Amino acid sequence: MKMKEEKKELRFFSIAAWKKEEAYLRMQHLTGWRFTGVTSAGVYHFKKCEPEDVIYQLDYNPDGLAHKDEYVEMFRDCGWEYLQDFAGYSYFRKPVSKMHGQEEIFCDDESRLDMIERVYRWRILPLTLLFLAGLLPSLLFNIFSASPYSEIFVFVLSVACIIYATVLCSLGYQYRKCRKNIKDTV
Repeated sequence: MKMKEEKKELRFFSIAAWKKEEAYLRMQHLTGWRFTGVTSAGVYHFKKCEPEDVIYQLDYNPDGLAHKDEYVEMFRDCGWEYLQDFAGYSYFRKPVSKMHGQEEIFCDDESRLDMIERVYRWRILPLTLLFLAGLLPSLLFNIFSASPYSEIFVFVLSVACIIYATVLCSLGYQYRKCRKNIKDTV
């Protein structure tokens, strides 16, 4: 019987949960599944490999991607293998056996905090503005509309607003928590 050489897993990590994603990828590698990429809708692709302790690191840096060759080379010079870009994040990995102590792509907590602030500025704030500029005015307009379908539309928009607001609050909470944890260690 031939053993499965590739697998796909559906996973969702919020934009502020990159540490959980890094841990997930490391655990997969420890169990003999090397990460080969992630595609839309959170489908993670893996290939069978020898189990090895490999550190995965993610960076969110739209400015770095504007100068991608230099950006990737900087990490490569430090021994990190560049894997891919997805949803604004760049994926890197490095075997623990090639590390000198505990290495990360961030030199210090300050640079990690900078990354968190980039995530917030480029991802969470635009979502908030989209919510305020799109869904909220539509909801208010339809509340005061005399259309026979306005009650249904208001209900659907209300549910969408509640879901959207819940997601934004959750992301904002995760951001503040990460920021506090890092500032406490600085």
